[in-house]
Amino acid sequence: MNGEDLALPANLMLEGQTPVDIATILLDGLGMEPLNQITPKEFCECSEEKLFRSLRLLPREEVDDVLKMEGKIEARCEFCGKVYRMGPDEVMKRFAEASGDPSKDEDFENELKSKASE
Repeated sequence: MNGEDLALPANLMLEGQTPVDIATILLDGLGMEPLNQITPKEFCECSEEKLFRSLRLLPREEVDDVLKMEGKIEARCEFCGKVYRMGPDEVMKRFAEASGDPSKDEDFENELKSKASE
């Protein structure tokens, strides 16, 4: 291993260097000055509304088949791990109340706004 290998970002991370330390090392001599530093926070925007939006994008027959075979709709957010469940009555009620095109973000946002104002 030569000296250049030691300055690889992965090796620096393994040594416990912070991102600012790594940037300072890699950009040495270029006058690097850190700007706005933030502390990352775990945050997920998943919601039951987004789950239902996904259901509306599927053919209705597929949703009905899952409800018939499983007795519910269940999904887990791949980011935060939260599990959402909807029973057949809730799914049918939401389908009856749904409006707009679920494939269009604007329609989805408008539907959320209308529900919030009720």
